[in-house]
Amino acid sequence: MTGASLSVEGLVFAHPGRTLFAGWSHRFQPGLTWVRGPNGCGKSTLLRLLGGAIEPQAGQLRIANIEARSEPLAYRREVQWCGPDGIAFEHLTPAEYIGFLAGLYPRFDMPSAVALSEALGLHVFWGQRIRQLSSGTQRKVGLVAAMAAGTAAVLLDEPLATLDRTALAVMHRHLAAAARQQDRVWVITSHEPLGEAEAQANVIDLA
Repeated sequence: MTGASLSVEGLVFAHPGRTLFAGWSHRFQPGLTWVRGPNGCGKSTLLRLLGGAIEPQAGQLRIANIEARSEPLAYRREVQWCGPDGIAFEHLTPAEYIGFLAGLYPRFDMPSAVALSEALGLHVFWGQRIRQLSSGTQRKVGLVAAMAAGTAAVLLDEPLATLDRTALAVMHRHLAAAARQQDRVWVITSHEPLGEAEAQANVIDLA
């Protein structure tokens, strides 16, 4: 998947009474893309669509040579989405959840997951049930899973929200590194400053 891009062609999606995307197209290149815009403009919805969490009403999504509608399982193995919602497997511990995902994603990087967990201060909660953790700690679980998944595209919806100062510094470093990558697509939304990554990020402004 080296150098793979994430392409969107003719995307259509509407809520009752409101159209968010009407034939929207874009090619996300390797590196970091920052999707910006006011609340309600469709930023989070776009990431959910790209990640396969919801289905578009029309249009085509493709990562490398994999088309989402014709090969949904293969597509989702190459696109990892992390949003603000709670983790579905909240009865698991972070260790169990990370281990479960490692079995789903062929290129999951367990050493990176462990290192990032330690850097974020998550390792001390490794054996507790996810449902018992604070929202900020649960967010760290999702971030570790997404960033270690080894997928061709990583989609992070408000990854800096609810994080403590130490975790913010860690994420700023990782986002700066993501902006320089040539073998993976990173797409994020954030109301928070991105630090060093801002200078190298591609920007999409949704109205």
